[in-house]
Amino acid sequence: MIHTLAIENYRSLLNLVMPLGNLNVISGPNACGKSNLYRALRLLSETAQGGVINALAREGGLDSTFWAGPEKLTGRMQRGEVPIQGGPRQRAVRLRLGFAGEDFGYSISLGLPAPSQSVFALDPEIKRESIWAGEAFRPGSALIDRNSGVIKTRSKGKWEVLVPFANTFESIFSQISDPVRTPEVVRLKEEIRGWRFYDHFRTDAGAPARLPQLGTRTPVLHHDGRDLAAALQTIFEIGDDGALNDAVTDAFPGSRLHISCQRDGRFAVELYQKGLLRPLTGSELSDGTLRYLLWVAALLSPRPCPMMVLNEPETSLHPDLIPALARLIVRAADTTQVWVVSHSERLISALETWEGCNAVRLEKRFGQTVIKGQELFDRPSWHWPDSNK
Repeated sequence: MIHTLAIENYRSLLNLVMPLGNLNVISGPNACGKSNLYRALRLLSETAQGGVINALAREGGLDSTFWAGPEKLTGRMQRGEVPIQGGPRQRAVRLRLGFAGEDFGYSISLGLPAPSQSVFALDPEIKRESIWAGEAFRPGSALIDRNSGVIKTRSKGKWEVLVPFANTFESIFSQISDPVRTPEVVRLKEEIRGWRFYDHFRTDAGAPARLPQLGTRTPVLHHDGRDLAAALQTIFEIGDDGALNDAVTDAFPGSRLHISCQRDGRFAVELYQKGLLRPLTGSELSDGTLRYLLWVAALLSPRPCPMMVLNEPETSLHPDLIPALARLIVRAADTTQVWVVSHSERLISALETWEGCNAVRLEKRFGQTVIKGQELFDRPSWHWPDSNK
């Protein structure tokens, strides 16, 4: 489990260090930085997928993601006074992302490239990457260190160069993967690749989840919900079918879920409701009902993941369904580290009653996203590997 997340110079996240628990509920007013936090986490996950540079390009390039405010917040600004506009930046700017868990920590630093004749001269470069043992970085705890194109590993107390000329556009996860010499790289790569993000389920009239779809065993629901029927049937067969039935009756008393398996191999969702002579098909379900079933399939996955991030799961749900959704989320937090980014005070209140809930409320201070109520000594211990450079 991740205990600390650190982000520096990403949009409104100038210098955020956040403690984490099994269930993390992120809330705050509009434009406080919740979406930026979500996007930064997704960007961090791209390091293990080999797509961090492309992900930055889709956001408009590295320069457009940098913190746009002054380089240093003065005491006057921190007290809430109007900042004085400064001139050009005095130092190289780095976008830095990192996390620390029980066994290992990881950080990546990205910057603009040196001038060159390449047509890819605007592509950002990975300037520094590190993996260390333990929850806080120390020079003596570093296991893997990457400085521009040189990747080193610590072997028997001494540094050994693994790759002398690494591609600056590829993470270490794409360039070294030796389970014997660098087992920490393999382990972290698999862990990060296991993170799941759910932020947009289609429920419109043409949504794939409403229509019969070719089905195969599906222990993990696709991020857009296209394989809903197959995912639900998989839970019935190899997952906790009792929890699935309970989740349906919890939200829709007297109802029963059934997956129709057609001769051509297509699966379809059917919901039997009390008083009706036939089941409702996927095309007949309301947006809220369909979305709730999608959350059921995601949260009751028979293959738990290291981390699951839910972005505004209350969207389209009737307020009466919120308590049932909260119980599903709490249940998932027993085996998975769960993030919930939400605007719904009803959902937030329901989750905060759970003893292990880590409630994080964000706010803006002159453009900078901060954790409400967090003082200097409340921040978890965090040191960037290149903080002295």
